[in-house]
Amino acid sequence: MQKPFDFVIFGGAGDLALRKLIPAWYRAYREGQMPKGSRIFGTSRKQEQVDGYRDMVREAAFSFLRADEIDNETWEEFEQCVFGVYINITENDEHWSNLAKTLDEGNEERIFYMATPPAVFSACCKNINDSGMISENARVVVEKPLGYDAKSAEAINSEIAQYFDENAIFRIDHYLGKETVQNLMALRFTNCMFEHLWDSKSIDHVEISISETVGLEGRASFYDDAGALRDMVQNHLMQLLCLVAMEPPSKLNADSIRAEKLKVLDALRPIVGDDVAINTVRGQYAAGVSGGKEVAGYLEELGKDSNTETFVAIRAHIDNWRWSNVPFYLRTGKRLKQRCAEIIVQYKTPTHHIYPDSAGKMIPNRLVIQLQPDERVQMIVTSNNLEKHETELVPSVLNLNLTDHYEKFYSDAYKRLMLDAAANNPALFIHRNEVDAAWKWIDPIIEAWQRPENKPHPYPSGSWGPQASEDLLKEGGCSWFNVGENIKGV
Repeated sequence: MQKPFDFVIFGGAGDLALRKLIPAWYRAYREGQMPKGSRIFGTSRKQEQVDGYRDMVREAAFSFLRADEIDNETWEEFEQCVFGVYINITENDEHWSNLAKTLDEGNEERIFYMATPPAVFSACCKNINDSGMISENARVVVEKPLGYDAKSAEAINSEIAQYFDENAIFRIDHYLGKETVQNLMALRFTNCMFEHLWDSKSIDHVEISISETVGLEGRASFYDDAGALRDMVQNHLMQLLCLVAMEPPSKLNADSIRAEKLKVLDALRPIVGDDVAINTVRGQYAAGVSGGKEVAGYLEELGKDSNTETFVAIRAHIDNWRWSNVPFYLRTGKRLKQRCAEIIVQYKTPTHHIYPDSAGKMIPNRLVIQLQPDERVQMIVTSNNLEKHETELVPSVLNLNLTDHYEKFYSDAYKRLMLDAAANNPALFIHRNEVDAAWKWIDPIIEAWQRPENKPHPYPSGSWGPQASEDLLKEGGCSWFNVGENIKGV
């Protein structure tokens, strides 16, 4: 049984804490998953926020929770576990000593969550250490982005490692906490029908997409320094790629899973020099129509000129026996047509066609794993149209909607990951070696894109990105499979 813990959120009055972390802990408490005696501390350097911390988090949480989740009596019980704490992260004063004393009077299990910019990770960890708060059962959770390239990521990781051992550092990627992502492993490794059809003999290509309809949304300063490649591809998309492509782990534990993911990253074919222009596309949204409204372009929102990409498409290859000659297409962007995150595994067409051309075009089988906005697994198969006398081949969908199938299901990736961190289970968190390997693959692309001639392709807001992205797949005789459009009406 999980032990009670103390959970300290540095940046406890920030957007991440109020929008994601506190609501997630309330859900855990409501569902009986938070051990009795556990405490949550949110830090702030504004005294008024500390004094009114419970009122502030309640107001924020109630605006993000679903109506059927809000229970005033349960919240009043939950908030007795929540405390505001005055801390200035960059100043090691008596307030750090006071927090240390409070923790010493509490639980052995301690989790420090860095809901702060990476620039202050080092100072925060140093003050935690200097105040004597790093006990045998202490660990730290750090949010991405971890650096802007391999060198800066290495510096951040090295700074944290001065105070915490690697097995006590939990690098979070909330996509790995999504239940559908976890279901991918169950789908692959417990069903013979998929495991025996999960290689280059059967699969034509794989698409992994994360699309957003929003623009900068108040993140202009950060985003223009980072761009879509650093913000989304280096972490989210590459982690999903690893889960799709990795070999079965010998055991379902952190070390075994991480070892297989690392093999995938090491087997990625480098994209360097002239190959960057052939296998990658970068774009930047222009003015257009999104959500039925006219919206400004990236440069207008930013208020200055910039070559930062808001869209990325990449054709990647994994050079091992399982995935030889199978392209993996990665795509992400802002101000796209729909908000979605999906994995498409497209199978090859049968080698022998027994039906005449009049029966219609044979549609390849596709395994569709949707992560957002809906969480479902679908298999697109070819069947005969039963409404017609003559033979007509049509695509049909075998659908597992997790929300419909599990009446009490509600996916909260942060809740799952924070509970795992509290239980000292690192299986869904990222090892330092994975970060290093991912940046090693990404850095040559960044370097090539920084040349003045490699400017991003403009694309209208509300579209699926620049035409060059479509051309990337046309070279292989295929096209992007956009779930919301292609499955609708099937």
